[in-house]
Amino acid sequence: MIDKLLQIIGFGFGGIILSMVSNVLLLNFSKSLGIRNKNDVVVRWSNESKPSLGGVSFYVVFVFSAIAYSIIFYDEVIFHNKQYVGLFISGALAFLMGLADDAYNTKPLMKLAIQILCGLIFVWTGTFIDIFHVFYIDAALTVLWVIIIMNSLNMLDNMDGITGTTVLFILLACLFGGWFVFDFNANIWTLTLVAVIGAVLGFLRYNIHPSKLFMGDAGSQFIGLFVAFFGVKYLWNVSSSTETNAWASVIVTLVAFTPAAADTLTVVINRLKRGQSPMVGGKDHTTHHLVYAGFKDIQVWYVFLVIGLVSFLLSLLMIYMIQLNIILPIIFFLLYFILIFVYLYRNTIKFPQKNK
Repeated sequence: MIDKLLQIIGFGFGGIILSMVSNVLLLNFSKSLGIRNKNDVVVRWSNESKPSLGGVSFYVVFVFSAIAYSIIFYDEVIFHNKQYVGLFISGALAFLMGLADDAYNTKPLMKLAIQILCGLIFVWTGTFIDIFHVFYIDAALTVLWVIIIMNSLNMLDNMDGITGTTVLFILLACLFGGWFVFDFNANIWTLTLVAVIGAVLGFLRYNIHPSKLFMGDAGSQFIGLFVAFFGVKYLWNVSSSTETNAWASVIVTLVAFTPAAADTLTVVINRLKRGQSPMVGGKDHTTHHLVYAGFKDIQVWYVFLVIGLVSFLLSLLMIYMIQLNIILPIIFFLLYFILIFVYLYRNTIKFPQKNK
């Protein structure tokens, strides 16, 4: 037990330190890289050009966690684990696609094709949503889930600290939810999760307002893929793992992803009402409208910090209830998501978009 705890703590602190070192190096040597003035004007809330390669540290920590695990547990070949191979390959694709987008502003159809491929790799390597128990339907839902999360977190990455904080609490929900369902264990999944959680914490050191760097597409695409994977493994499939009703895991997932889901749903509704494409960037997110309502940038981060924390705690409570086979009351947790969505959506109506 103590050995497992020390391993988990070691990977967590290792992720934090490696992330902070990576971000310091990026700040010192790459200030001219990852800066896209188009994003600064159209999408980024900050008018100041800053390096957008902070998310590179996520992938660096992910790769080094695989190396560290292989060294420490040398008798376990992680690349014999089909699901891990799927995560590793799709993670590399997502990172490289995001890196290319930061550098060359790739075409949306190419990004979509890579996201679809990542979803298909998940399915092919045995990671898919098991809700309908019909393979092709569940496979299609998994691919759609990967596309939605990768784009949702990319869209949410528009103000200091918001996406990193949202991701932090979702991954914590996956980590502790996995322990509830599968018991406390220092396996490849736990240590990979802890290491990347450490990377997110290290990144937030430089991304919370006033930020020194942005996540960039390299970071948002990789971390979106990573979150999508563990969302399937530990949230979507909690019901199939405990042999309870599938709709319960749907609610657990929705609650855990409340900050991202509420923002994305609000933006999509408002843009469709205006006859605009939901995929085109702009300063019309719930974060922006909170500023239009009078909140300061740091106060907007506090709002999402509280929403993320509450979403994390409620999702754990629901997973615990599922473990005890207390299923029916979980439906009332939908009210939480509805209340958050209504609050954020009403702000977009009461306080329309302004020029910053």
